[in-house]
Amino acid sequence: MRALIQRVSRAEVTVAGQSVGKINPGLLTLLGIGKQDTIQDVEWIIQKISKLRIFEDEAGKMNRSLLDIGGEHLIVSQFTLYGDTTQGNRPSFMNAAPPEQAKALYESAIEISRRLGIKTETGQFQAEMSIALSNEGPVTFLIESPSS
Repeated sequence: MRALIQRVSRAEVTVAGQSVGKINPGLLTLLGIGKQDTIQDVEWIIQKISKLRIFEDEAGKMNRSLLDIGGEHLIVSQFTLYGDTTQGNRPSFMNAAPPEQAKALYESAIEISRRLGIKTETGQFQAEMSIALSNEGPVTFLIESPSS
């Protein structure tokens, strides 16, 4: 499982011009799900994201987590994180999970984030989406679950 996370002051995802998810300060997570991923990967990655100390404390050091600041979370499914560009000029998505598996694990990620007490918004699975965001820092990290 791969998650590209961005620290944001705001983020919003729209589908066909309609807002489907919007957050204030927190994290935008683009979540890529691979064929080999399981619920254990989802649990691990959402725990990691929620506790990762990437928000500044009073001294200006990255020492506070999403949970510490009471931040919000926008999770968007992003199968292209599993695009393999090592050969040729067209990415291969052979390692991305099939839609049924990916949707179930994506929905689990949302549920786990909410269960942690984090206000969590979402994109729309398998939809053509537009994302507007203000990346603070900029701070962006790629996180991979141990099984990746």
